[in-house]
Amino acid sequence: MALMTLRLTNPLSFSSHPLTSSVLFRGSKFISSELASVRTVKMAAIAGSESETTSFTSRVIDSHLHIWASPQEAATYPYFPGQEPTLTGDVDFLLKNMKEARVDGALIVQPINHKFDHSLVTSVLKKYPSKFVGCCLANPADDGSGIKQLENLVLESNYRAVRFNPYLWPSGQKMTNAVGKAMFSKAGELGVPVGFMCMKGLDLHIAEIEELCTEFPKTVVLLDHAGFCKVPENGEAKLAYTQLMKLSRFPQVYVKFSALFRISRTGFPYQDLSPLLSQLVSNFGANHVMWGSDFPFVVLECEYTEAKEAVTIIAKQASLSSSEMDWILGKTLMQLFPGQWVLPLEASQK
Repeated sequence: MALMTLRLTNPLSFSSHPLTSSVLFRGSKFISSELASVRTVKMAAIAGSESETTSFTSRVIDSHLHIWASPQEAATYPYFPGQEPTLTGDVDFLLKNMKEARVDGALIVQPINHKFDHSLVTSVLKKYPSKFVGCCLANPADDGSGIKQLENLVLESNYRAVRFNPYLWPSGQKMTNAVGKAMFSKAGELGVPVGFMCMKGLDLHIAEIEELCTEFPKTVVLLDHAGFCKVPENGEAKLAYTQLMKLSRFPQVYVKFSALFRISRTGFPYQDLSPLLSQLVSNFGANHVMWGSDFPFVVLECEYTEAKEAVTIIAKQASLSSSEMDWILGKTLMQLFPGQWVLPLEASQK
């Protein structure tokens, strides 16, 4: 009998990426014929892995993706100057991919392409309130105006998380400055998790994260893309890997096993990440780990459906149980946002 590793904590007790310049906006042709051919060969080699690995009883929820305006929508929802996307990322394209992959819902993370203008994502949250939840982007302006912005987005729209991007802080400032601590504290008061995007390395920001977690234990933390930690091959990678696992001492920390193409040293299906997933579950518990795709960037790498398939393949290699996979593929995020993606039976019993 397989054992399931869970952490016995109740989260409710707690009161962007560089663009890929070679990919242009696309219409109905989503991937090149060459990529499609590679994908067919790889998927044929691992056919049946999902049915052998899991029998899902929960919703499948994507914990990390982005959307931005199509070229046509940009007249209404303009891009931030210098952040014009070269990759298709509109909501219609997302919905098509989610339907094909049988993904039921998602946490939309405000993209850098629109920076602090949340109007596009807000419009999508209003149009699809039962499918999407929003993660806004923290504005760390020196005047502290971002604190009120955060409060307004949470109270007036369906934003239930906030992202801290350390590279948006004023030059020379850290996330632990007065504004950062005020926003982190406010997030805890509002009951919204804080996501950390450590694209340049967890080791550069681990001290700030630890300080914030220690000072504000009621604020839930989401660590994007497993802190950008790769399976260690050298001393620097081993340090980051160790730092990541040590964050499990903070019960409010959750880890996104997301953007696998960013943290793998191999191509799809990223099976070198099996030790990482195994260690995350062992240290944090399956109910503190969640899958995320990093759409639309992942479409270029392996296509959206395969992003979901990859985690089941990795889980099989790591000998995770179907119950643990239920947590990783949806239940972890569902427990953080209760009432958002209820199953039909659960809804009928209310």
